[in-house]
Amino acid sequence: MACFIVPMTQAVATTIYRKLNTKKINTPETSPLLRHVPTLEKMLWGGTVMLVVDHIINGEVTWRYPFFTALTEVGGAEVMLREMLTVGVPMSLVLTAVWAVYAFAKERKAQTIKQ
Repeated sequence: MACFIVPMTQAVATTIYRKLNTKKINTPETSPLLRHVPTLEKMLWGGTVMLVVDHIINGEVTWRYPFFTALTEVGGAEVMLREMLTVGVPMSLVLTAVWAVYAFAKERKAQTIKQ
């Protein structure tokens, strides 16, 4: 019910990082991962939007306070935090790992084409 908060937080941090380092990211001598930060940002925001829509459709998130249906029950905050730790964190880690593999594969392909 709140697993999207973790990738959303990572997406916000990635967006801030990209905006503060745009000139550094767009130079050819930067690392492959740094050059592909915009791709990570898009992946994170896309996944966050999909998860929010899914949670709204399933009735786990509402448009009125307290927004998360779990918070209407006693002990709901603990359930939310547990889900964030057991589902949200692994989701973000896997997504970041997939992005890193993508970034290195794309760089390797680009180097192969240059040769």
